[in-house]
Amino acid sequence: MRSSITGGRRIVPSAMAIFLIHALSACAPESGRDAATGGEVLDFEALSETLLARMDLQPGERVLLVGEGGSRWDAIVPLLRAGVRAAGGVDLGAVDVRGAVLGADEAVSGADPSAGRPAEFAAALGTAPEGWAEPLATVDVAVKLPGAAANPTLDNDVYRALQDVLRSGRGRTVHFHWAGATSYQMDELAVDDRVDRVYQTAVLDTDYAALADALAAFEAALTSGPVRVTTPAGTDITFLVDDGPVTRQDGDASAARAEQARNLIDREVEIPAGAARVLPELETVVGRIVFPPAQWGGERAEGVVLRFEEGRVVEVEAAAGRDGVVREMEEAGEAGRTFRELGVGFNPLLAIPEGEEWIPYYGYGDAVVRLSLGDNTELGGSVGGGYVRWNFFADATVTVGGEIWVEDGKLVEGR
Repeated sequence: MRSSITGGRRIVPSAMAIFLIHALSACAPESGRDAATGGEVLDFEALSETLLARMDLQPGERVLLVGEGGSRWDAIVPLLRAGVRAAGGVDLGAVDVRGAVLGADEAVSGADPSAGRPAEFAAALGTAPEGWAEPLATVDVAVKLPGAAANPTLDNDVYRALQDVLRSGRGRTVHFHWAGATSYQMDELAVDDRVDRVYQTAVLDTDYAALADALAAFEAALTSGPVRVTTPAGTDITFLVDDGPVTRQDGDASAARAEQARNLIDREVEIPAGAARVLPELETVVGRIVFPPAQWGGERAEGVVLRFEEGRVVEVEAAAGRDGVVREMEEAGEAGRTFRELGVGFNPLLAIPEGEEWIPYYGYGDAVVRLSLGDNTELGGSVGGGYVRWNFFADATVTVGGEIWVEDGKLVEGR
């Protein structure tokens, strides 16, 4: 299974889309090198081609880019916009999280009606959040480029407003975060050249069809019986999934796939791709999770053990830093004591690199297991509050209905 997902097969847009992408690349800014890290130059053309292929645009679909101006990712914006128009989509331009226009519309829109009059859309959007709902509801696909994340310093932003549109049952987004590299102590790491290499390879060389098959098989298995997750440190937790919904992050950002969405994250397609994510039946979650050393409530905590009954934390143990653990949970309210999700990574191109100790892209790599706490509404649950704590395990064993899928941090061959 693991080798079959790395087939290197790349689906590309139409010949006209590729022609326009290459033509515009000549005038795109040379910002592929990260000045802060000295990272290698990224292949923006190939990344743009893959993103467009994964969207599978249909004629007339309206596409908006949401980014952060002044970064190296400015280079991909004109490439994506050209590809949208070449595929018959309507280019709505690019904005930042405050609704301000990114880049010069005149250089790419001209008089071409398929450009979608980006300046007109930006004017309709404006920068006042109370006016965003109506124009954003006309967007079929939004691409959230690096830097376009929910901003806790803003009362509202385009990112959150787009999520409201998705919750209403309309549209889809492509999450191209280029973030989520995590230390073993659960600290998010800066993107450097090694992260660039891993992520770019995963985007360009994943066999998306094989990945989809693997995730579909895992989804089917999840209803066959109890799920049990154990680790050598002492984690031992079980639960039932019943009839889902299971979100398969296989990189399919098409309209046809979005029509099958059953929760928010079904409409938020991650690229790089690779994980199955599910909210269990909370009342069936029982057992304990043993955590590696990490920061809790502003303190370093060690030997943390949380015991669960009916999906809620009923006991907290810690060799050190217990006060920080309890404080973080209490400040988060109900979400701080609620089991959020099981995530299992299936993409070998996002596996933890040999000899290194960091976890690529939110645990989407081969056999990385995520056991999370917090707000579960985006997975279809009812516990809100906004608090989320992701916890990754690289040495877990996952058994589903009596069959082992992950053993000691490795996907079982043949699955």
